[in-house]
Amino acid sequence: MFEQADAVLLARIQFAFTVSFHFIFPAFSIGLASYLAVLEALWLKTGRDVYLTLFKYWLKIFALAFGMGVVSGIVMSYQFGTNWSVFSDKAGPVIGPLMAYEVMTAFFLEAGFLGVMLFGMNRVGRGLHFVATLAVAVGTFISAFWILSANSWMQTPAGFSINDVGQFVPESWLEIIFNPSFPYRLAHTVLAAYLTTALVVGAVGAWHLLRDRANEGARVMFSMAMGLVMVAAPIQIFAGDMHGLNTLEHQPAKVMAMEGHFQSHRDGAPLILFGIPDQERATVDYEISIPKASSLILKHDLNAPLDGLETVDRADWPYVPIVFWSFRIMVGLGFLMLALGGLGLLARLRGTLHQWRPLHRFALVMGPSGFVAVIAGWVTTEVGRQPFTVYGLLRTAQSASPLDAPAVAASLLAFILVYFIVFGAGTIYILKLMGKPPQITGPAGDMEDDAQPPVRAAGITPASSVSPGRAIGGQHGTHEGGPRR
Repeated sequence: MFEQADAVLLARIQFAFTVSFHFIFPAFSIGLASYLAVLEALWLKTGRDVYLTLFKYWLKIFALAFGMGVVSGIVMSYQFGTNWSVFSDKAGPVIGPLMAYEVMTAFFLEAGFLGVMLFGMNRVGRGLHFVATLAVAVGTFISAFWILSANSWMQTPAGFSINDVGQFVPESWLEIIFNPSFPYRLAHTVLAAYLTTALVVGAVGAWHLLRDRANEGARVMFSMAMGLVMVAAPIQIFAGDMHGLNTLEHQPAKVMAMEGHFQSHRDGAPLILFGIPDQERATVDYEISIPKASSLILKHDLNAPLDGLETVDRADWPYVPIVFWSFRIMVGLGFLMLALGGLGLLARLRGTLHQWRPLHRFALVMGPSGFVAVIAGWVTTEVGRQPFTVYGLLRTAQSASPLDAPAVAASLLAFILVYFIVFGAGTIYILKLMGKPPQITGPAGDMEDDAQPPVRAAGITPASSVSPGRAIGGQHGTHEGGPRR
């Protein structure tokens, strides 16, 4: 029994490691695909060479990020069969078709047009090439749609029945796809991807402005990125609030863990800003809180009562310290993004957007924050769902394959070693590309020649832009995860 518990824990760690590593790439490529479409549209409309230069500059980086997302998604998806075969058997009638829908729509769209996007501008004409770029951008969104639908169903299952052998059997696909948490999760995750991309683009622009504030490409990319952060950050905070209210309705124990509420509060619950949760003693030590603010946020009433984890069977508690702190990391970074957007607006109004060096340094420091925030959000969602894989119905301990702990440990160590070598090298090369300033070269120039080196480094060719394994894991893992593109 103890060895089986160890095997389940190791399987969870392995899935968490591979998903976390994978998720940073689609979180970037979803937004970057749309950014490329915007750049090409602006070039076609205005004829300004700077937009074409930036398109080619970021296309190389997109090719690498997309390729690494594909490869990491394939490896991740195999774990459904190796480490989580019981989950696959019981939830397969629901999860399997949702994955198949992703393949039949997003995968075919991306695979069909990615080669044209990367290699076809001088072969198919500007209009058709723009259509291909749009198709890839739409494909990344559709992929996120299906993967998040599958993950959301695991969080808020609906539209199913359970047959005699314990399998979840579809009854209403509309209810399964558009389950109660899906709209909120989709909006929150896609906005996070756009913010992640904007912060990276803004950081790269800031890096080059600090060295040459006259660089036109750096000025344009920084201006566009700060504009998106200014708009998307407050919308994301609102979307996150709505998502939290939905979670309170359908997964109250998760919200209790996020808030650090071990005890119930009948006359208004405090908002705990900081503290050290103690799972065993069910207390938060060194608590710093705002009286009744949690009730105001979650119920829009200062005196509204809120239940604590004491009302939940202790066997059904998530691990509070992780959920508590990952939630605060995500929210804290969200407000820093809001501050960056506000300062960007102030600089724009003052006419100092490209001269204000403290803003550039702030943007540079915030470059990786989107990745940290999406991983923190995924951890909050998935650890907060524990101890279930299908919330309230299928426990994680009952979902794992009958594996011995040493076998899972060996594969985990292999994953860690290979991931850090392979994807570390890819990430270093991406940073090297970002370190080169964009140079306006005019409309001439073969895009295929520009695109080939990084594309080949990512393992992508026009004939095989996406591996068949992408059909399982997708490029986008589950925002959130669970045993996920």
